[in-house]
Amino acid sequence: MNKDQVKGRMKEAGGKVKEITGKVVGNESLEAEGKVDQVVGEVQADYGDLKEDVKDAIKKPA
Repeated sequence: MNKDQVKGRMKEAGGKVKEITGKVVGNESLEAEGKVDQVVGEVQADYGDLKEDVKDAIKKPA
């Protein structure tokens, strides 16, 4: 696992917490911010996954 995968998944989790907190307290702005953080985290994690796939493909003999 690389740093982008870890940071991305942490951002996703933090975004979910923000979203739920926003729903509970009735703060639409916090809820929306949480949703954005989840998407940003997912993209970062996917980027990390892609980096790992490329690294593995380079290591693997043809």
